[in-house]
Amino acid sequence: MTFAYLLTATLAAVLFYLTSARQTLWLAAASKAKLLRGLAWLSVVLAWVFAALVIGIWAGFFATLTILMLVLVALPFIDAYRRKQHVG
Repeated sequence: MTFAYLLTATLAAVLFYLTSARQTLWLAAASKAKLLRGLAWLSVVLAWVFAALVIGIWAGFFATLTILMLVLVALPFIDAYRRKQHVG
């Protein structure tokens, strides 16, 4: 169950990042932004439910929030590193 909430929270953060305007990981995501945002919110709720089952409601909420923040901070750096690797 722990792996389930870690995976779904990470998936939610990736989906939220893909709907941002300046991302270059997947350029076709701009046309599917509403769908991706909806899936991201569904993943957040599922992650919170999975985490709440394992560690409790409030601890699960903050654990899910922590994973989201960690991945949302890391993804722009990964994107920039990827762009740097493909230049010249």
